[in-house]
Amino acid sequence: MTGVPTGAGPLRAARRASDPAVASRVRAVLGPTNTGKTHLAIERLLAHSSGVIGFPLRLLARENYERMVAAKGAGAVALITGEEKIIPPGARWFSCTVEAMPLDRLAEFVAVDEIQLCADPDRGHVFTDRLLHARGLVETMFLGAETIRPLLRRLVPGVEIESRPRLSQLAHIGASKLTRLPPRSAIVAFSATEVYAIAELIRRRRGGCAVVMGQLSPRTRNAQVALYQDREVDYLVATDAIGMGLNMDVNHVAFAGLSKFDGSRARPLTSAEIAQIAGRAGRGMRDGTFGTTGTCPALPDEVTEAVETHRFDPIERLFWRSSALDFTSPEALLASLNRPPPTYGLTAGNEASDLLTLSSLSAIPDIRSLTRSSGATRLLWEACQIPDFRKLGDETHTRLCARIFTHVIRDGHVPAAWMESQIAAFARPDGDIDSLMHRLSGIRVCSYIAARRDWVRNAEHWQARARDVEDQLSDALHERLTARFVDRRAASLIRRLDESSGGDDLLSAVTTQGEVVVEGHPVGRVAGLDLAPDPEYDHPDRRLLLRAARRALRAEIPRRVHSLTTAGDDAFDISPDGRCLLWDAAPIARLRGSDDLLRPRIDVLDNAFLDGAQRERIRARLAAWLDRQVQDIMAPLFAARAAVEHDPALRGIVHRLMEQGGVAIGGDPVAPVLRGRLKPLGIRVGRHAILMPGLLRPAAMRLRAVLMAARAGRPLPDLPPVGAVSVPVDTHRDPMLTRMGWIVAGPVRLRLDIAEKLSAELRWRARNGPVPLPDGLPSRLGVRPEAVAAILKALDVPVRAARPLKACEYGPAAPPMLAATPEARRRQRHQNRASAAPARAPEMADEVIPVAIVARPRATSGRRAPPIPDGPFAVLATLKKRQSS
Repeated sequence: MTGVPTGAGPLRAARRASDPAVASRVRAVLGPTNTGKTHLAIERLLAHSSGVIGFPLRLLARENYERMVAAKGAGAVALITGEEKIIPPGARWFSCTVEAMPLDRLAEFVAVDEIQLCADPDRGHVFTDRLLHARGLVETMFLGAETIRPLLRRLVPGVEIESRPRLSQLAHIGASKLTRLPPRSAIVAFSATEVYAIAELIRRRRGGCAVVMGQLSPRTRNAQVALYQDREVDYLVATDAIGMGLNMDVNHVAFAGLSKFDGSRARPLTSAEIAQIAGRAGRGMRDGTFGTTGTCPALPDEVTEAVETHRFDPIERLFWRSSALDFTSPEALLASLNRPPPTYGLTAGNEASDLLTLSSLSAIPDIRSLTRSSGATRLLWEACQIPDFRKLGDETHTRLCARIFTHVIRDGHVPAAWMESQIAAFARPDGDIDSLMHRLSGIRVCSYIAARRDWVRNAEHWQARARDVEDQLSDALHERLTARFVDRRAASLIRRLDESSGGDDLLSAVTTQGEVVVEGHPVGRVAGLDLAPDPEYDHPDRRLLLRAARRALRAEIPRRVHSLTTAGDDAFDISPDGRCLLWDAAPIARLRGSDDLLRPRIDVLDNAFLDGAQRERIRARLAAWLDRQVQDIMAPLFAARAAVEHDPALRGIVHRLMEQGGVAIGGDPVAPVLRGRLKPLGIRVGRHAILMPGLLRPAAMRLRAVLMAARAGRPLPDLPPVGAVSVPVDTHRDPMLTRMGWIVAGPVRLRLDIAEKLSAELRWRARNGPVPLPDGLPSRLGVRPEAVAAILKALDVPVRAARPLKACEYGPAAPPMLAATPEARRRQRHQNRASAAPARAPEMADEVIPVAIVARPRATSGRRAPPIPDGPFAVLATLKKRQSS
């Protein structure tokens, strides 16, 4: 791909040997990075009356153009790149990209930078063409690496080769963690995704970084580099774009990877490529270092030795494409472009996008019909050389080239309306980083088209219009990159930490909102009586930050202790896990078990800011609050203790309840005479426990759980939901729940007051004999109907299951029945003995015994079916006998 028409011109060495220009001096200045090659070339350029220098990147051409303008003035210096052309009428010195070097202009001095790129399979043919043909009238200079020396001698006879040593040393220091890289480091990755991820980590841990990628416009790249050069940030995250001539104050280069995607496949970096990138470390006489970071594998020993000694295998071939083109027809042009290399050491490179586009367009009948002359074929080739900056991977770029060719060949120019629509489509400075970079690529294509004065009318207007949009997008992209990857406050804080001796001279304070700031930067908050560091500042200097923050906290703690000891009860609480007491939602003290369940021990949490007197004041305040909480929530228990203080018979029972928090499971039975005396105190004596039902409410339940867990020295158990009367056993297995009043009843845990109430109620219903189960038991217990029988059995409530009808029986089946309790059966036997006396018959006649109604069986063989022993008719027969007797 080239940026100007290709053909013979004054800079080409197609002259007779007797021409003085042919005898001009050709020099090659070779050496590693930081040898001053480019500086030498610019000095030689400006020492001649005219000169042209080609750089591998647009941004380098722009950077050196500004240096040349500073030396010679804007009217004497021109800038020519694919997208930008600034050519004053009296321009004598030209800064260009290699593709855009004006081959039709005579100049005393010609130079090409990074000439070793002749070995690049994509762009190498352009550098090789300049190597073979571009010559100055007086002096020609090629700048590059030592690896091209052998081929340079063979392909350029008479070339003078000068080797320049590196001005500083480059040393390998091995692997380093990303967060431990020294300031003034450049981290090199090989994809935008890796660059973003590393930059985000550097922002969080080290305050921010500048970002440099090949897709950035020169304006954005310069703004990002300025962030780094002006020391607003101390880190640079970049792609291998920094390897080409970008001179910055980098002390260390860290590789985050050792392979790159070259357009067709991922391949490992060569030793020379690693050296080109690593050589950005060190500037002038200052030494530099390089190494690896992150997940990058270690550099092999032979590679590090080659980089340190600057010795690499020589380049074996240069990529070449014919520049002697035949424009007779598209077919002839393609044939000339595909001509084989003329000599050993030259080889064909990858198919460039311009050649692929030409192949595609020349096969379109409409395009072929327009290329009937050499001029039309030349125009088609120039249209195909429009750079594919967007790299969309579809036919979009090919269609664009076809459109430009069609407009120019038919109309003589590209329509202004089309240019405006294209530029306007990209003139949107909104969106994220990737969107802005995509628009920048698009506007670069518009800039390239606008720079062709033979394609557009009023080219200056369209160049200015495209440049304005590019500047807007560049500024917006710089802002997005800075907003995302730079925290200026954190970066300046880290710099102060680097300059501080132990952090003792850092300014720190606590705001009225409890925020702890160091040098104006928030690093945490005061949580209770201690510092809760901000996780965003979890970087290597965290220790110094916290040291400065705690120094500010020492003056704050006495005030906060006073606030705690004078705070109202609503400022305190118990932590959700039941282990700690909270003040303003922050843990202050831990609960420990003691001999008295209702008065646990309180231990103030360890805190370097508190002395003994302050700790005791805090403990006393928390103890007073907790005592009030216990007495308020468990007031019925304390009231009962006060009521039986002078009653020895009841005092022991209440003492048991005090020891066990209001529920005493098991123990010796209580005499019936005492039960009546306990009932007014809110104490119920049941079959399973002695309890105070009022202490099974949610607030009292949780407090009792906290106190029991503290005494047991274990976490708070998983309490059943508020309002529940039963919970599955398999989800609430903690044995502490039994002591809290949730007893196991078959497949569920049942709240003790519900269990006692239900057990007593059902026993009362069956006091005179079997009766059907009451309706609504499953909903009362919150269980499925099939679980009721197992629950009642566990509660020792006798239940007789429903008996299905036999084949000879008819009518409704007998339902499940509450069987008579042992007490009811004893009473029944007593009544049966008394029923033998005539005086007792009327009383028995009034007694109603609930029974199951069973259908009369059908008569068979003319005989009456025998009554079912436990059916309703058998019971009626028994009653009839009693009445007759």
